[in-house]
Amino acid sequence: MVKDEHGELPSEIVEKILVDQPLIKVRLNTRKFGKPVTIIDGLPSDKDLLKQLAKFFKVKLATGGTFREEEGRIELQGDQRQRVKQILIEQLGLNPENVIVM
Repeated sequence: MVKDEHGELPSEIVEKILVDQPLIKVRLNTRKFGKPVTIIDGLPSDKDLLKQLAKFFKVKLATGGTFREEEGRIELQGDQRQRVKQILIEQLGLNPENVIVM
């Protein structure tokens, strides 16, 4: 289990991500009234996985957000691109070459 004082993620979730080693794209989009939204694309379209990952990121980054199961993505409020990349690499163990920040 990936765990620290701010949140935890079950080890089976981490294993699912590490086995697939997907190419994950982290990009910035703008919503109504110019509000920035960080979008994490390339995750498996598994509802439980996305739900737990979204919760994990929201707790770690102290921000709001949601997940879109049909598109396999997580949306977080604000510009969180660099922090998301750091968490994906350092805490979830993804290969830095598989995380692209746009």
